Amino acid sequence: MPAAVRALILAALGFCLLPQTGCNSVPRYQLNQAQARARQLYDQNRSLLAERQQLMAQMTDRDQQLAEMAANGENMRARLENLMGERNRFAKMRSSPLTDEASRNFEDLARRFPGFEFDPQTGVSKIREDLLFASGSDELSPKAKQLLNEFAKILNAGDSSQLNILVVGHTDDTRVAKANTRAKHPDNWYLSAHRAITVTHALTGSGVKPNRMGVAGYGPHQPRVAAKSENARSQNRRVEIFVLAPGASMAGWDPQSTVR
Repeated sequence: MPAAVRALILAALGFCLLPQTGCNSVPRYQLNQAQARARQLYDQNRSLLAERQQLMAQMTDRDQQLAEMAANGENMRARLENLMGERNRFAKMRSSPLTDEASRNFEDLARRFPGFEFDPQTGVSKIREDLLFASGSDELSPKAKQLLNEFAKILNAGDSSQLNILVVGHTDDTRVAKANTRAKHPDNWYLSAHRAITVTHALTGSGVKPNRMGVAGYGPHQPRVAAKSENARSQNRRVEIFVLAPGASMAGWDPQSTVR
C-alpha cells in the first residue's frame, strides 16, 4: 500500500477516534440525565406558578365576595332597622291612641305605684286588686283613690281628653263564700262589674266625663294566668282600663283568647 494512502487512512482513523477522547470528559448518559432533570424541574415550576396564579385569583374573588357579603349584610341590617322602626311606629299608631307624653306619664305612674302596670304599645293599664280593694270588697283604698286621681289628670290633659275609656273588672275563680259579701255581690260576675263601676265613679269624681266611659265585668272568665295557684289567682284579680280612640267601640272582648 502506498505510503501516502496509508497516511490518509491513519489520519482518518485519528479523526474518528478524536470524539471518544480528549475534551469529552463527562459521560453522555449523565448529560442526558441532567437535561431530563432540568426539564422536569422546569415543568414543575411552571405548574406551581400556574397553581399560584390560580390561587391568587381565587383569593381575589373570595375577597371581593366577602366585601360584597359585608356590604349586603350592612344593607340588610339597615333595612331591618328601618322595617322594625316602621313596624313599631305602625303598631303604636294602630294600637295605642295615646300621645308620647301621655304614655310617659302613665309609665311614670307605673313606677310610683307598685301593682299598676301600663303597656305603651296598647295603651292598656292593669291594676292589681290588692292595690284597689280589700278581699271581696268594692270599696277603694286611699292609695287607689290617689292613683285614679292622677290617672284622670293624664286622661284630661291635651289630646287625651278626646279619648274614650273602658273599665273592665276581673276576679279569680274562687266563689263568693261569705254571707255578708254575697248580700252585696251574689257572685263573681257582680263583684267584677261592681268594682269596675266603682273605678268609673272615682274617675268621674276626678273630672273624667261620664260619656267617655264604659264598664264591663268578666268575672273569672278572662284569667290572666290559667294556673290555680294563689299567685296566679292574685294576678287574675284585677281591673283593666282600656284607652280607646273616639271612634272605637266601647266593648273589646276577644272570646278566642281566654288567657291574657
